[in-house]
Amino acid sequence: MSRGLNKVMIIGHLGKDPEMRYTPSGRAVTTFNVAVSRSWNSSDGERRSETEWFKVVSWGNLAEICNKYLTKGQQVYIEGRLQTRRWEDKDGNPRKSVEVVANEMTMLGDRRDKSQSNDSFEDAPPDIDEDEFPF
Repeated sequence: MSRGLNKVMIIGHLGKDPEMRYTPSGRAVTTFNVAVSRSWNSSDGERRSETEWFKVVSWGNLAEICNKYLTKGQQVYIEGRLQTRRWEDKDGNPRKSVEVVANEMTMLGDRRDKSQSNDSFEDAPPDIDEDEFPF
């Protein structure tokens, strides 16, 4: 019997602080959006970039951790699976949303205390883009 694979890995920055709520059964669920940007040189040498936004949903203990530690602008690694959620809006129109259901989260980037977040990032390493690699 063959098996399928549904695995997503993203690294990006939070667009706003996470939002946590509880289901009627008391299970925590936290949602947040992650922006993943990429840049490249076009065939005419022009620098281009684009940003893709992902809606991330986390459940249970991971939801509580995400809500407690993640903040707007923070870089994060998310691993999980894609899920399409379908529902009807208040007017009866069918709606759908594709979400990343997280099963792993790792905070990346600057580990300074939030009280020091006003400091400049002059010493931070420059962003590396895929066109700079020699292979």
